[in-house]
Amino acid sequence: MNEQQIAALLIRIQEGDERAFQALFEATRAHTYSMIYFLVGSERDVDDILSEVYIALFRSLDSYNVERPFLPWFNGLIIRQARGWKRRLWRSFRILERMKSVQPTDYSFIDSGLDEVSYREEILPHVNGLSHQLREVIVLRYFQDYSLETIAEILNIPVGTVKSRNHAALKKLRVRLEGKSGEKEMSSYVH
Repeated sequence: MNEQQIAALLIRIQEGDERAFQALFEATRAHTYSMIYFLVGSERDVDDILSEVYIALFRSLDSYNVERPFLPWFNGLIIRQARGWKRRLWRSFRILERMKSVQPTDYSFIDSGLDEVSYREEILPHVNGLSHQLREVIVLRYFQDYSLETIAEILNIPVGTVKSRNHAALKKLRVRLEGKSGEKEMSSYVH
């Protein structure tokens, strides 16, 4: 679906056309699913985040400028929803850890789903091992084929920061893929 077709759908959605929203959903669902999966690396969370993305899309349509390309704006929305999901998961984890320390109970049922995810691609486990900031740049650059400038715009950071994150991520991936476990541990500092 091209930008003009998407713009027409967005106008119809703003006018209350539910079929237009369904058409936009169908046109972007596969892209959204794969983007979320690459960002969070957990198939069991993707559907929940996917729902949140489309709710956020509907709520923020008024702020979308039809003069600008839709997909970079939409990818920014996806990234923000994935970040929010991770923050909520981290908070839940911290609360759970506090509860464990206060009252010992069997919480093993919560962790049982963590081992269920299996990755079919060779590189994906290595990408998922990167920090969230580095992973965002790698997913946008190499899985979505965005330019460094577009990534900077989506993430709302300077192009130089995108370049340094891209370089750091590629360096870490190269070491992991070459299996150089004997090398000195790289710095985890991210700009």
